[in-house]
Amino acid sequence: MEPLLEGLEFGGLVGDRAFDADWLLEELDRHESEAVIPAKRIRAEPREHDRTEHDRTVYGWRHLADSFFAKIREFRAIAIRCDRTMENCAAAVHLVVGVTAAK
Repeated sequence: MEPLLEGLEFGGLVGDRAFDADWLLEELDRHESEAVIPAKRIRAEPREHDRTEHDRTVYGWRHLADSFFAKIREFRAIAIRCDRTMENCAAAVHLVVGVTAAK
């Protein structure tokens, strides 16, 4: 995931407990980005105090992104077209957004 973060500017990362990894949290600190990630319950060593609490309101927004991608999966053509070109994928996503927003 580190190469995916290179060259990106962002203020934070919202993720579930699966993203609670020391290397990722250190990378987010290096990018001066906020980590909105709850700590794993079975962590061997507790996280630093400043990263222990996450913003529950922002974390609640995560479900909006999950719901969006679940809605996109209903349109099977998206999965087929996304592997060809970025333009095809973007066009299909815009089409789905338009169709679902009209409902």
